[in-house]
Amino acid sequence: MRDRVVVVSGPGRVELVEQDPGELRDGTFRVETLYSGVSAGTELSFVKGTNPYLNLTWDAALGLFRPGEASTPYPVTRLGYMQVGRVVASRTPAVAVGTVGAMTYGHRTGYVADPLAERFVPLPDDLDPLLGVYVAHMGPICANGVLHAAADLCGTDVRSLGDGVRGRRVAVVGSGVVALLTALFARRHGAASVVVLDPTPQRRAVAEALGLETLDPDADDPAMVLKTRWNHAAGDRGADVVFQCRGQAWALQLALRLLRPQGTVVDLAFYQGGADAVRLGEEFHHNGLSLRCAQIGRVPRGLAPTWDRERLSAETIDLLRAHGDAIRTHLVSAVVPFDKAPELLTDLAQRRRQELQVVLGG
Repeated sequence: MRDRVVVVSGPGRVELVEQDPGELRDGTFRVETLYSGVSAGTELSFVKGTNPYLNLTWDAALGLFRPGEASTPYPVTRLGYMQVGRVVASRTPAVAVGTVGAMTYGHRTGYVADPLAERFVPLPDDLDPLLGVYVAHMGPICANGVLHAAADLCGTDVRSLGDGVRGRRVAVVGSGVVALLTALFARRHGAASVVVLDPTPQRRAVAEALGLETLDPDADDPAMVLKTRWNHAAGDRGADVVFQCRGQAWALQLALRLLRPQGTVVDLAFYQGGADAVRLGEEFHHNGLSLRCAQIGRVPRGLAPTWDRERLSAETIDLLRAHGDAIRTHLVSAVVPFDKAPELLTDLAQRRRQELQVVLGG
């Protein structure tokens, strides 16, 4: 049987193509996809044509985008990083047939993987496999943001993911998937207060259904509200830490206004259009520069290898065990058949359809 693969052939052009399955060699295994989560930020930037990799050369040695050939030209054949698959064949003792695990191989119905080159995170039997779409990459993105807050406060002596939020007042700007999972991480790890700010009523309703407090930034000035409420000392009011999770310049400006003096914005957003001349979608995002940019390619300096992707995945599994039912009910807004992926992605990119978290499956 041939695999079906989602391919972006050009701006606004998404196709489902068939490919021969990869050869099952010694040391490899094959999975059949159960679920494939859609990242409405990163993936849609390839559909819209706004991702810098489409137009610039990424110089990994220098950490710079430079004029030249696109590092990821069209067609984009590996789109997505939130997959759950069941092992159907294996020629390695490291991965057993029947195991269900999280991976990052893109939207496709099957895949042959080398466990020495790619991550395979087995899912525990007590976890809904649909929630596994968060385990390999999306959950670690959010956990890494909270880890950056810990490193900002504790340097290299981070013992727990809660070291940067425990007992502190936390604001989260945005109410998409990254923002909501980050807010849940902060609350689970002992934040004294967690407030989510988003102008979209439907998004705030989801946050509230998850038990999170919300504010509408288009109503009363949220900086005035929170700085009046959160008083540390004379002349010292506001959030201890703000997680900025919406890739728009106004959201970053709001995040800065919410902070107490000498506080920190941990930025998890991808500014596809930049922020005027600052071009925050380029080196700022991909090099993990301060404010503090929590980009998943790097844990805070000095914390590897103790805090690696495997540990962040384990933290994600713990979060999903604690809040999985609520996340499945309120965060996952649609499960769409795999065959509908091209129509879905183009509708999302052109704003004909609004979803919080779509999962391809079935």
